[in-house]
Amino acid sequence: MNALSDIYSRLPDNLDDLPPPPNEAAVQEADYRARHWSSAVPGPLKPGSQEHKQAVAQMFRDTFNPYKPSVINWPKLDPETLKRVTSLPIWDIAVQTEGKARLRMAAYASMIDDPDMKDAISRNAWEENRHKEVLSKLVEAYGIEMAPEPPYIEPSDPEWAYLVTGFSECVDSFFAFGLFKVAQTSGFFPAELIETFEPVMQEECRHILLFANWLAWYRATGPAWRRPWFELKVLAVWFFLVYERIGLARSVDSDGKEHTQDNNFTVTGAQEMTSQDLTLADFMALCLKENDKRFSGYDRRLLRPKLAPNLAKAGLWALRLAGRRPKAEADGVVVPA
Repeated sequence: MNALSDIYSRLPDNLDDLPPPPNEAAVQEADYRARHWSSAVPGPLKPGSQEHKQAVAQMFRDTFNPYKPSVINWPKLDPETLKRVTSLPIWDIAVQTEGKARLRMAAYASMIDDPDMKDAISRNAWEENRHKEVLSKLVEAYGIEMAPEPPYIEPSDPEWAYLVTGFSECVDSFFAFGLFKVAQTSGFFPAELIETFEPVMQEECRHILLFANWLAWYRATGPAWRRPWFELKVLAVWFFLVYERIGLARSVDSDGKEHTQDNNFTVTGAQEMTSQDLTLADFMALCLKENDKRFSGYDRRLLRPKLAPNLAKAGLWALRLAGRRPKAEADGVVVPA
Protein backbone atom coordinates (compact mmCIF):
# COMPACT_ATOMS: atom_id res chain seq x y z
CA MET A 1 0.00 0.00 0.00
CA ASN A 2 2.84 2.39 0.76
CA ALA A 3 4.23 1.94 -2.76
CA LEU A 4 0.84 2.75 -4.30
CA SER A 5 0.33 5.81 -2.12
CA ASP A 6 3.76 7.00 -3.27
CA ILE A 7 2.50 6.83 -6.86
CA TYR A 8 -0.75 8.73 -6.34
CA SER A 9 0.66 11.27 -3.90
CA ARG A 10 3.81 12.24 -5.81
CA LEU A 11 4.23 13.39 -9.40
CA PRO A 12 7.00 11.64 -11.38
CA ASP A 13 8.81 14.93 -12.08
CA ASN A 14 8.49 16.35 -8.55
CA LEU A 15 6.08 19.12 -9.48
CA ASP A 16 4.18 18.73 -6.21
CA ASP A 17 5.91 21.65 -4.54
CA LEU A 18 5.42 24.18 -7.32
CA PRO A 19 3.64 27.33 -6.14
CA PRO A 20 0.26 28.18 -7.68
CA PRO A 21 0.28 30.39 -10.79
CA PRO A 22 1.23 33.91 -9.57
CA ASN A 23 -1.37 35.96 -11.45
CA GLU A 24 -4.49 35.77 -13.57
CA ALA A 25 -2.52 35.74 -16.83
CA ALA A 26 -0.58 32.67 -15.68
CA VAL A 27 -3.81 30.97 -14.62
CA GLN A 28 -5.34 31.60 -18.05
CA GLU A 29 -2.20 30.35 -19.81
CA ALA A 30 -2.17 27.12 -17.77
CA ASP A 31 -5.87 26.62 -18.47
CA TYR A 32 -5.32 27.12 -22.21
CA ARG A 33 -2.46 24.60 -22.27
CA ALA A 34 -4.66 22.07 -20.47
CA ARG A 35 -7.24 22.27 -23.27
CA HIS A 36 -5.09 22.51 -26.41
CA TRP A 37 -2.42 20.10 -27.58
CA SER A 38 -1.10 18.74 -30.87
CA SER A 39 1.79 16.43 -31.60
CA ALA A 40 4.63 17.76 -33.73
CA VAL A 41 5.00 14.32 -35.31
CA PRO A 42 3.63 14.35 -38.90
CA GLY A 43 1.38 11.71 -40.37
CA PRO A 44 -1.05 9.30 -38.70
CA LEU A 45 -0.72 8.23 -35.07
CA LYS A 46 -1.51 4.55 -35.46
CA PRO A 47 -2.38 2.73 -32.22
CA GLY A 48 0.43 0.34 -31.38
CA SER A 49 3.11 2.52 -32.91
CA GLN A 50 5.84 4.23 -30.92
CA GLU A 51 4.67 7.57 -32.28
CA HIS A 52 1.13 7.06 -30.99
CA LYS A 53 2.19 5.82 -27.57
CA GLN A 54 4.70 8.63 -27.06
CA ALA A 55 2.20 11.23 -28.24
CA VAL A 56 -0.38 10.02 -25.70
CA ALA A 57 2.13 10.25 -22.85
CA GLN A 58 3.40 13.63 -24.04
CA MET A 59 -0.14 14.98 -24.28
CA PHE A 60 -0.82 14.01 -20.69
CA ARG A 61 2.39 15.65 -19.47
CA ASP A 62 2.04 18.84 -21.49
CA THR A 63 -1.60 19.48 -20.58
CA PHE A 64 -1.07 19.23 -16.82
CA ASN A 65 -2.74 22.10 -14.94
CA PRO A 66 -0.89 23.04 -11.71
CA TYR A 67 -3.85 24.27 -9.67
CA LYS A 68 -3.74 23.41 -5.96
CA PRO A 69 -6.79 22.36 -3.92
CA SER A 70 -5.16 23.75 -0.79
CA VAL A 71 -5.35 27.32 -2.14
CA ILE A 72 -8.86 27.19 -3.62
CA ASN A 73 -10.85 30.08 -2.19
CA TRP A 74 -14.26 28.48 -1.75
CA PRO A 75 -17.00 31.08 -2.34
CA LYS A 76 -19.48 31.89 0.41
CA LEU A 77 -22.92 30.58 -0.56
CA ASP A 78 -26.24 32.10 0.36
CA PRO A 79 -28.52 29.80 2.44
CA GLU A 80 -30.69 28.73 -0.51
CA THR A 81 -27.73 27.87 -2.73
CA LEU A 82 -25.97 26.11 0.14
CA LYS A 83 -29.03 23.94 0.70
CA ARG A 84 -29.21 23.05 -3.00
CA VAL A 85 -25.56 22.10 -3.17
CA THR A 86 -25.40 20.11 0.07
CA SER A 87 -28.62 18.20 -0.63
CA LEU A 88 -27.34 16.59 -3.83
CA PRO A 89 -27.11 12.79 -3.37
CA ILE A 90 -23.62 12.58 -4.86
CA TRP A 91 -21.00 13.69 -2.36
CA ASP A 92 -20.37 10.39 -0.56
CA ILE A 93 -20.06 8.42 -3.76
CA ALA A 94 -18.02 11.18 -5.48
CA VAL A 95 -15.38 11.21 -2.72
CA GLN A 96 -15.28 7.42 -2.53
CA THR A 97 -15.09 7.03 -6.31
CA GLU A 98 -12.02 9.26 -6.48
CA GLY A 99 -10.50 7.41 -3.52
CA LYS A 100 -10.90 4.11 -5.37
CA ALA A 101 -9.76 5.56 -8.68
CA ARG A 102 -6.45 6.87 -7.34
CA LEU A 103 -5.66 3.45 -5.87
CA ARG A 104 -6.71 1.53 -8.98
CA MET A 105 -4.70 3.79 -11.29
CA ALA A 106 -1.65 3.50 -9.06
CA ALA A 107 -2.01 -0.29 -8.83
CA TYR A 108 -2.13 -0.64 -12.60
CA ALA A 109 0.74 1.82 -13.12
CA SER A 110 2.88 -0.19 -10.71
CA MET A 111 2.50 -3.41 -12.71
CA ILE A 112 3.15 -2.21 -16.28
CA ASP A 113 6.63 -2.04 -17.77
CA ASP A 114 6.24 0.40 -20.64
CA PRO A 115 7.81 3.66 -19.37
CA ASP A 116 5.56 6.00 -21.38
CA MET A 117 2.28 4.45 -20.30
CA LYS A 118 3.54 3.97 -16.74
CA ASP A 119 4.34 7.68 -16.58
CA ALA A 120 0.95 8.75 -17.97
CA ILE A 121 -1.12 6.45 -15.76
CA SER A 122 0.93 7.39 -12.68
CA ARG A 123 0.12 11.03 -13.37
CA ASN A 124 -3.52 10.04 -13.82
CA ALA A 125 -3.45 8.44 -10.35
CA TRP A 126 -1.99 11.65 -8.91
CA GLU A 127 -4.73 13.73 -10.51
CA GLU A 128 -7.42 11.37 -9.18
CA ASN A 129 -5.96 11.94 -5.74
CA ARG A 130 -6.15 15.69 -6.35
CA HIS A 131 -9.81 15.34 -7.33
CA LYS A 132 -10.43 13.63 -4.02
CA GLU A 133 -8.70 16.50 -2.23
CA VAL A 134 -10.87 19.05 -4.05
CA LEU A 135 -14.06 17.20 -3.10
CA SER A 136 -12.92 16.66 0.48
CA LYS A 137 -12.19 20.37 0.88
CA LEU A 138 -15.57 21.28 -0.62
CA VAL A 139 -17.28 18.96 1.86
CA GLU A 140 -15.34 20.57 4.68
CA ALA A 141 -15.98 24.13 3.47
CA TYR A 142 -19.75 23.69 3.23
CA GLY A 143 -20.33 21.34 6.15
CA ILE A 144 -21.74 18.50 4.06
CA GLU A 145 -22.62 15.47 6.17
CA MET A 146 -20.78 12.38 5.00
CA ALA A 147 -20.86 8.71 5.80
CA PRO A 148 -17.52 7.30 6.97
CA GLU A 149 -15.29 6.41 4.06
CA PRO A 150 -14.78 2.69 3.60
CA PRO A 151 -11.26 1.26 3.61
CA TYR A 152 -9.62 1.53 0.20
CA ILE A 153 -8.33 -1.94 -0.59
CA GLU A 154 -5.57 -2.62 -3.11
CA PRO A 155 -7.17 -4.48 -6.06
CA SER A 156 -6.25 -8.13 -6.48
CA ASP A 157 -6.56 -7.77 -10.25
CA PRO A 158 -5.18 -4.30 -11.17
CA GLU A 159 -6.08 -4.68 -14.85
CA TRP A 160 -9.73 -5.43 -14.04
CA ALA A 161 -9.85 -2.50 -11.61
CA TYR A 162 -8.30 -0.16 -14.18
CA LEU A 163 -10.81 -1.23 -16.83
CA VAL A 164 -13.73 -0.73 -14.43
CA THR A 165 -12.56 2.77 -13.54
CA GLY A 166 -11.68 3.72 -17.12
CA PHE A 167 -14.93 2.61 -18.73
CA SER A 168 -16.96 4.04 -15.86
CA GLU A 169 -15.27 7.43 -16.27
CA CYS A 170 -15.89 7.38 -20.03
CA VAL A 171 -19.65 7.06 -19.48
CA ASP A 172 -19.93 9.29 -16.40
CA SER A 173 -17.83 12.08 -17.89
CA PHE A 174 -19.90 12.25 -21.07
CA PHE A 175 -23.08 12.90 -19.09
CA ALA A 176 -21.28 15.01 -16.48
CA PHE A 177 -20.21 17.44 -19.21
CA GLY A 178 -23.86 18.07 -20.03
CA LEU A 179 -24.91 18.14 -16.38
CA PHE A 180 -22.22 20.70 -15.58
CA LYS A 181 -23.48 22.93 -18.39
CA VAL A 182 -27.04 22.65 -17.07
CA ALA A 183 -25.85 23.65 -13.60
CA GLN A 184 -24.01 26.62 -15.10
CA THR A 185 -26.79 27.98 -17.34
CA SER A 186 -29.56 27.42 -14.79
CA GLY A 187 -27.68 29.13 -11.97
CA PHE A 188 -27.96 25.98 -9.82
CA PHE A 189 -24.28 26.45 -9.00
CA PRO A 190 -23.04 30.05 -8.61
CA ALA A 191 -20.50 31.29 -11.14
CA GLU A 192 -17.68 31.14 -8.58
CA LEU A 193 -18.30 27.44 -7.92
CA ILE A 194 -18.54 26.69 -11.63
CA GLU A 195 -15.17 28.40 -12.15
CA THR A 196 -13.65 26.39 -9.31
CA PHE A 197 -14.74 23.04 -10.75
CA GLU A 198 -14.06 23.84 -14.41
CA PRO A 199 -10.42 22.56 -14.31
CA VAL A 200 -11.64 19.33 -12.70
CA MET A 201 -14.16 18.76 -15.51
CA GLN A 202 -11.49 19.34 -18.16
CA GLU A 203 -9.19 16.92 -16.38
CA GLU A 204 -11.87 14.25 -16.67
CA CYS A 205 -11.79 14.85 -20.42
CA ARG A 206 -8.02 14.31 -20.44
CA HIS A 207 -8.40 11.17 -18.33
CA ILE A 208 -10.83 9.48 -20.70
CA LEU A 209 -8.75 10.61 -23.68
CA LEU A 210 -5.81 8.82 -22.09
CA PHE A 211 -7.89 5.72 -21.35
CA ALA A 212 -9.31 5.46 -24.89
CA ASN A 213 -5.82 5.65 -26.39
CA TRP A 214 -4.31 3.29 -23.82
CA LEU A 215 -7.05 0.78 -24.69
CA ALA A 216 -6.29 1.02 -28.42
CA TRP A 217 -2.54 0.74 -27.73
CA TYR A 218 -3.06 -2.26 -25.45
CA ARG A 219 -5.20 -4.08 -27.99
CA ALA A 220 -2.69 -3.38 -30.78
CA THR A 221 0.41 -4.48 -28.87
CA GLY A 222 -0.88 -7.37 -26.78
CA PRO A 223 -0.07 -10.96 -27.80
CA ALA A 224 -2.66 -12.55 -30.09
CA TRP A 225 -3.27 -15.49 -27.74
CA ARG A 226 -4.37 -13.14 -24.97
CA ARG A 227 -6.79 -11.00 -26.96
CA PRO A 228 -9.89 -13.26 -26.69
CA TRP A 229 -9.48 -13.41 -22.89
CA PHE A 230 -9.02 -9.65 -22.72
CA GLU A 231 -12.17 -8.98 -24.77
CA LEU A 232 -14.12 -11.33 -22.51
CA LYS A 233 -12.82 -9.36 -19.54
CA VAL A 234 -13.96 -6.10 -21.16
CA LEU A 235 -17.42 -7.61 -21.70
CA ALA A 236 -17.54 -8.75 -18.08
CA VAL A 237 -16.60 -5.23 -16.96
CA TRP A 238 -19.58 -3.81 -18.83
CA PHE A 239 -21.93 -6.35 -17.23
CA PHE A 240 -20.48 -5.41 -13.84
CA LEU A 241 -20.99 -1.68 -14.47
CA VAL A 242 -24.61 -2.20 -15.52
CA TYR A 243 -25.24 -4.27 -12.39
CA GLU A 244 -23.49 -1.70 -10.18
CA ARG A 245 -25.73 1.12 -11.43
CA ILE A 246 -29.04 -0.59 -10.84
CA GLY A 247 -30.74 1.13 -7.94
CA LEU A 248 -29.22 3.31 -5.24
CA ALA A 249 -26.24 2.74 -3.00
CA ARG A 250 -26.85 3.25 0.70
CA SER A 251 -24.58 3.54 3.71
CA VAL A 252 -25.08 4.32 7.38
CA ASP A 253 -22.90 6.67 9.40
CA SER A 254 -21.81 6.28 13.01
CA ASP A 255 -24.97 8.06 14.23
CA GLY A 256 -27.22 5.60 12.42
CA LYS A 257 -28.19 8.08 9.70
CA GLU A 258 -28.68 6.57 6.27
CA HIS A 259 -26.90 8.21 3.31
CA THR A 260 -28.40 7.55 -0.12
CA GLN A 261 -26.08 7.80 -3.10
CA ASP A 262 -27.28 7.90 -6.69
CA ASN A 263 -24.87 5.95 -8.89
CA ASN A 264 -26.62 7.31 -11.99
CA PHE A 265 -26.94 10.96 -11.04
CA THR A 266 -24.92 12.13 -14.04
CA VAL A 267 -27.63 10.59 -16.25
CA THR A 268 -30.75 11.21 -14.18
CA GLY A 269 -29.97 14.41 -12.28
CA ALA A 270 -30.28 17.06 -15.01
CA GLN A 271 -33.90 17.95 -14.23
CA GLU A 272 -33.01 18.51 -10.58
CA MET A 273 -30.62 21.27 -11.61
CA THR A 274 -32.99 23.43 -13.61
CA SER A 275 -36.52 24.74 -13.37
CA GLN A 276 -36.88 24.65 -17.15
CA ASP A 277 -38.48 21.79 -19.04
CA LEU A 278 -35.41 19.82 -20.06
CA THR A 279 -36.37 16.82 -22.17
CA LEU A 280 -34.25 13.72 -22.65
CA ALA A 281 -33.59 14.78 -26.24
CA ASP A 282 -32.45 18.21 -25.05
CA PHE A 283 -30.07 16.66 -22.54
CA MET A 284 -28.61 14.14 -25.01
CA ALA A 285 -28.00 16.92 -27.52
CA LEU A 286 -26.36 19.07 -24.85
CA CYS A 287 -24.08 16.23 -23.75
CA LEU A 288 -22.96 15.67 -27.34
CA LYS A 289 -22.28 19.37 -27.83
CA GLU A 290 -20.31 19.71 -24.58
CA ASN A 291 -18.39 16.49 -25.26
CA ASP A 292 -17.32 17.77 -28.68
CA LYS A 293 -16.29 21.11 -27.15
CA ARG A 294 -14.21 19.48 -24.39
CA PHE A 295 -12.24 17.39 -26.89
CA SER A 296 -11.98 20.00 -29.65
CA GLY A 297 -8.57 21.36 -28.61
CA TYR A 298 -6.71 18.04 -28.65
CA ASP A 299 -4.93 16.48 -31.61
CA ARG A 300 -7.60 14.95 -33.86
CA ARG A 301 -5.37 11.94 -34.46
CA LEU A 302 -5.84 10.80 -30.87
CA LEU A 303 -8.82 8.51 -30.36
CA ARG A 304 -11.89 9.64 -28.43
CA PRO A 305 -14.20 7.47 -26.32
CA LYS A 306 -17.06 6.43 -28.61
CA LEU A 307 -19.58 4.32 -26.72
CA ALA A 308 -21.45 6.98 -24.75
CA PRO A 309 -21.58 9.50 -27.65
CA ASN A 310 -22.74 6.77 -30.05
CA LEU A 311 -25.45 5.64 -27.63
CA ALA A 312 -26.59 9.25 -27.25
CA LYS A 313 -26.71 9.68 -31.04
CA ALA A 314 -28.72 6.47 -31.37
CA GLY A 315 -31.07 7.67 -28.65
CA LEU A 316 -31.51 11.01 -30.39
CA TRP A 317 -32.25 9.25 -33.67
CA ALA A 318 -34.95 7.17 -31.97
CA LEU A 319 -36.42 10.23 -30.26
CA ARG A 320 -36.53 12.11 -33.56
CA LEU A 321 -38.43 9.21 -35.14
CA ALA A 322 -40.90 9.48 -32.27
CA GLY A 323 -41.31 13.21 -32.94
CA ARG A 324 -39.39 14.28 -29.85
CA ARG A 325 -36.66 16.40 -31.36
CA PRO A 326 -34.42 18.62 -29.21
CA LYS A 327 -35.89 22.10 -28.82
CA ALA A 328 -32.60 23.55 -30.10
CA GLU A 329 -33.33 22.14 -33.56
CA ALA A 330 -36.54 24.12 -33.73
CA ASP A 331 -34.43 27.25 -33.24
CA GLY A 332 -32.15 26.34 -36.12
CA VAL A 333 -29.27 24.99 -34.02
CA VAL A 334 -27.43 22.06 -35.56
CA VAL A 335 -27.42 19.09 -33.20
CA PRO A 336 -24.93 16.23 -33.82
CA ALA A 337 -26.53 13.49 -35.91
